[in-house]
Amino acid sequence: MVSLNGFCCLLMASLFGLSVCFQFNDPDWYFWIPLYASACLVNVLKWSEPNSSRIRKLAKFGLCLGIFLFIKVGAEDLIHGFWRLDMRERVVREKFGSGLVVSSMFLVLDNPPSQLTKYGMPILVGVAFSTSFIFFAFQRDEMRY
Repeated sequence: MVSLNGFCCLLMASLFGLSVCFQFNDPDWYFWIPLYASACLVNVLKWSEPNSSRIRKLAKFGLCLGIFLFIKVGAEDLIHGFWRLDMRERVVREKFGSGLVVSSMFLVLDNPPSQLTKYGMPILVGVAFSTSFIFFAFQRDEMRY
């Protein structure tokens, strides 16, 4: 039987896997494909082999790359205001995506599991999927690059 955290890892892996597919037409795909692919793989490994030693190494890579890209995109966005939430803007979507990866990797690396991990992953899944659904259902046609 799959635990709640295992199910959440599968959901996050599917979201990150889908994100990889959307990066192929991105001008800086060489940053984003490794980020989302590593996050997808970490979540799949966390579901299939929860105590694997490979998870920590790959999760640390995903965390470092995610932090780097969050800072990179945040610096690009300082001109317009860092706390913008308009998902039609490329930098806001990239900030959100890198923030999801950083959060997911942080929760995977929480060892031994704390209350944060117990409730953090389901909350992250709820935020990620609800925000993605709202964006694709209502704002996708108005995207700006």
